[in-house]
Amino acid sequence: MSDLATALSEASAKMSKAVEVAKEDFGAIRTGRAHPSMFAKIAVDYYGSYTPLSQLATFQVPEARMAIITPFDKSAMAVIEKAIRESDLGVNPASDGVVIRVNFPQLTEERRKEYIKVARAKAEDSKISIRNIRRSAKEALEKLEKDGDVGKDDVARAEKELDKATADHVSRIDDLLKHKETELLEV
Repeated sequence: MSDLATALSEASAKMSKAVEVAKEDFGAIRTGRAHPSMFAKIAVDYYGSYTPLSQLATFQVPEARMAIITPFDKSAMAVIEKAIRESDLGVNPASDGVVIRVNFPQLTEERRKEYIKVARAKAEDSKISIRNIRRSAKEALEKLEKDGDVGKDDVARAEKELDKATADHVSRIDDLLKHKETELLEV
């Protein structure tokens, strides 16, 4: 594969990763319904090291606004409960010694608007990341041209492909944001 193709494929892969990160970030933003991905970013202080909650328990969502968390290690119940309480989910978990129940209150309109602002900020961060990847790739292409490795026409073509990939990835983030906003505004 040529240096141009390598630079373009690396940039595209990094941009796709930025879209995946945005998708994960959006998944962690609470909507009116409970879902296991809401707990994805929660880390629990488990025997002195921070461990993702998903590695310490299983999740069930029996109702739209309730999640049941079953820890693998019952002795971790208190630290898991504490981590959930201190997270930005805004919930108060209750334990019965076997499972932890998390009831999600109905979102107020004010809280929905706050979550939309958070989603827009995360989307903008992802777009900035994609534009930074584009800039780095463009600099690499210009360096290839300056070093005489490739011709000016090849670099111009590669830059057009890079711009198209950038626009496609930014568009995917916009679509994810639109979907999340719709989800948040659903009552």
